[in-house]
Amino acid sequence: MRMLSACDAAERAVHHVTTMTGRAAECVIGIERAGGHRADEGERGSGGWRVTVEVVETHRIPDSADILAAYQAEVDDDGDLVSYRRLRRYPRGRTGTD
Repeated sequence: MRMLSACDAAERAVHHVTTMTGRAAECVIGIERAGGHRADEGERGSGGWRVTVEVVETHRIPDSADILAAYQAEVDDDGDLVSYRRLRRYPRGRTGTD
Protein backbone atom coordinates (compact mmCIF):
# COMPACT_ATOMS: atom_id res chain seq x y z
CA MET A 1 0.00 0.00 0.00
CA ARG A 2 1.34 3.41 -1.03
CA MET A 3 1.72 5.99 1.74
CA LEU A 4 0.27 9.45 1.17
CA SER A 5 2.97 11.95 0.12
CA ALA A 6 3.23 15.44 1.62
CA CYS A 7 1.97 16.96 -1.64
CA ASP A 8 -1.03 14.61 -1.77
CA ALA A 9 -1.77 15.27 1.91
CA ALA A 10 -1.73 19.03 1.26
CA GLU A 11 -4.13 18.66 -1.67
CA ARG A 12 -6.51 16.52 0.39
CA ALA A 13 -6.35 18.95 3.34
CA VAL A 14 -7.13 21.91 1.05
CA HIS A 15 -10.09 19.99 -0.33
CA HIS A 16 -11.39 19.19 3.16
CA VAL A 17 -10.95 22.76 4.47
CA THR A 18 -12.65 24.33 1.46
CA THR A 19 -15.51 21.82 1.73
CA MET A 20 -15.98 22.37 5.46
CA THR A 21 -15.69 26.17 5.41
CA GLY A 22 -17.21 26.91 2.01
CA ARG A 23 -14.33 29.31 1.38
CA ALA A 24 -11.52 29.24 -1.16
CA ALA A 25 -8.00 28.39 -0.02
CA GLU A 26 -5.24 30.93 -0.59
CA CYS A 27 -2.32 28.59 0.06
CA VAL A 28 -0.81 25.90 2.26
CA ILE A 29 1.34 27.59 4.90
CA GLY A 30 2.54 24.53 6.81
CA ILE A 31 2.72 20.75 6.71
CA GLU A 32 4.11 18.18 9.12
CA ARG A 33 3.69 14.52 9.97
CA ALA A 34 1.13 14.09 12.72
CA GLY A 35 2.34 12.23 15.77
CA GLY A 36 5.68 14.01 15.92
CA HIS A 37 7.40 12.22 13.03
CA ARG A 38 9.44 14.14 10.48
CA ALA A 39 8.00 14.22 6.95
CA ASP A 40 10.99 12.32 5.51
CA GLU A 41 10.79 9.40 7.96
CA GLY A 42 8.02 7.76 5.96
CA GLU A 43 6.67 5.58 8.76
CA ARG A 44 3.40 3.83 7.99
CA GLY A 45 0.71 4.34 10.57
CA SER A 46 2.41 7.34 12.13
CA GLY A 47 -0.81 9.31 12.35
CA GLY A 48 -1.04 11.01 8.96
CA TRP A 49 -0.37 14.68 8.24
CA ARG A 50 -1.14 18.01 9.90
CA VAL A 51 -1.61 20.74 7.27
CA THR A 52 -2.16 24.48 7.84
CA VAL A 53 -4.24 26.13 5.12
CA GLU A 54 -4.83 29.86 4.70
CA VAL A 55 -8.29 30.92 3.44
CA VAL A 56 -10.01 34.23 2.73
CA GLU A 57 -12.77 34.53 5.31
CA THR A 58 -14.02 37.97 4.25
CA HIS A 59 -13.39 39.62 0.88
CA ARG A 60 -13.06 43.40 1.07
CA ILE A 61 -12.26 46.21 -1.31
CA PRO A 62 -9.41 46.76 -1.69
CA ASP A 63 -8.09 43.18 -1.47
CA SER A 64 -5.45 44.35 0.98
CA ALA A 65 -8.26 44.70 3.54
CA ASP A 66 -9.35 41.03 3.28
CA ILE A 67 -9.67 39.02 6.47
CA LEU A 68 -7.74 35.73 6.29
CA ALA A 69 -7.79 32.70 8.55
CA ALA A 70 -5.40 29.84 9.15
CA TYR A 71 -7.04 26.42 9.49
CA GLN A 72 -5.27 23.27 10.63
CA ALA A 73 -6.50 20.02 9.10
CA GLU A 74 -5.27 16.59 10.05
CA VAL A 75 -5.59 13.87 7.44
CA ASP A 76 -4.77 10.19 7.91
CA ASP A 77 -2.46 8.22 5.62
CA ASP A 78 -5.40 7.57 3.28
CA GLY A 79 -6.17 11.31 2.96
CA ASP A 80 -9.36 11.14 5.03
CA LEU A 81 -10.13 14.05 7.36
CA VAL A 82 -9.40 13.29 11.02
CA SER A 83 -9.90 16.81 12.42
CA TYR A 84 -9.82 20.47 11.52
CA ARG A 85 -9.94 23.76 13.40
CA ARG A 86 -9.44 27.46 12.85
CA LEU A 87 -6.21 28.61 14.46
CA ARG A 88 -6.60 32.36 14.01
CA ARG A 89 -8.05 35.22 11.93
CA TYR A 90 -6.08 38.26 10.78
CA PRO A 91 -6.08 41.09 8.24
CA ARG A 92 -4.16 40.39 5.01
CA GLY A 93 -0.58 41.60 5.30
CA ARG A 94 -0.38 41.43 9.07
CA THR A 95 2.66 39.53 10.27
CA GLY A 96 3.19 37.81 13.57
CA THR A 97 0.77 35.96 15.81
CA ASP A 98 -1.09 38.84 17.47
